[in-house]
Amino acid sequence: MAAEKVTVSIIKADVGSVVGHSRPHPSMLQAAKEILADRQKAGVIEDFYVTRVGDDINLFMTHYRGEGDCEVHGAAWECFQKATKIAKSMKLYAAGQDILTDAFSGNVKGAGPGSAEMSFVERGSEPLLFFIADKTEPSAYSLPLTRVFLDPFTTTGLVIDARAKKGFDFEIHDVMDNRKVVMSAPEEAWSILSLLGDTSRYAIKRVEARSGVGPACVVSTDKLNLTAGKYVGKDDPVCICRCQSGLPSVGEYTQPFINHTMLVGGWMRGSHIGAFYPCSPEDSDPTYFDGPPRICCLGFQLNNGRLQGLEPLGSLGGEHTPVDFFGSSTFDQARIDSVKASRFMRSQGPFVPSILGAEEMEYTSRPEVVDELKDRFVDMDAARSGVCDHDKDVE
Repeated sequence: MAAEKVTVSIIKADVGSVVGHSRPHPSMLQAAKEILADRQKAGVIEDFYVTRVGDDINLFMTHYRGEGDCEVHGAAWECFQKATKIAKSMKLYAAGQDILTDAFSGNVKGAGPGSAEMSFVERGSEPLLFFIADKTEPSAYSLPLTRVFLDPFTTTGLVIDARAKKGFDFEIHDVMDNRKVVMSAPEEAWSILSLLGDTSRYAIKRVEARSGVGPACVVSTDKLNLTAGKYVGKDDPVCICRCQSGLPSVGEYTQPFINHTMLVGGWMRGSHIGAFYPCSPEDSDPTYFDGPPRICCLGFQLNNGRLQGLEPLGSLGGEHTPVDFFGSSTFDQARIDSVKASRFMRSQGPFVPSILGAEEMEYTSRPEVVDELKDRFVDMDAARSGVCDHDKDVE
């Protein structure tokens, strides 16, 4: 009989913060822990961990119910509803920001919160990395993930690991037109990069190993402004990665963040470009121009469907201590480089490329300004010919 698949889920939302977009109040995180502890006792979820990056609450959950399960998503929805109620009672900033509907329809997709889930048969050793980001967009993972899965100078396993050499399939989403395509690497590597280079439209959703190991990583690709029809905050995407044994190693996943300063869209008002700042969740408060865009990397072992961190074996659900990879002093220089690059981008002020292009601006008065000036713009071709619209009307 085939082994049962375990599902690992991250569901996240920004539902209120103390002092602008800094961090959720501890009572909001505690409420989420209590709700998930109840769901664990009821057998809905196997295990959980509650954390945050910047002002986003992140819920890590393991279970055997498959992706998109209504009870698992319902548990997350209840956590965010309760946290929103607390935020509103304390008059916190942007209380309930990512909650776009009053009614839960069985899945958080389209309701505001972002989610990433993967199901697989647990291996003899199953290391997991959870990347959580704040003040950026779904495509922010495209550059580091292509370095991991397409670049042997990052991932030596692409050359020396027989299973990794079989390649990977990329599920790429067109987040503007709600379409997807699956492409294979290394055969279509350059075409993959051609799409993903347009970070305003295309983003990696999932990478699957062609060796039969199963899914390698999954990313949340929910775009809040398209869901809500207006700017309500950046998408703050999350990413789950499986590591080792036919997949990239833990070190190969983290290498791009120390070797390269990567610019991503988001930052202040979701309308600027800044450098990814790798850090611990406790260092993820936006301290400079509502940023820079933060990214954290937390690691767990999966142990028979449960999360195993640095806590004693058999600890109660939620009482976990993950390995904090970006909290290390190893990333001090990467953080210095991030601030240096971000300061340079800010020196451009309200000019591209410090701000996003017109098609990506999610918080701008430009349409109103253009509308106000529509009668003052002059057709220069007509002006050069000496014929204006008024003269044509007379004729």
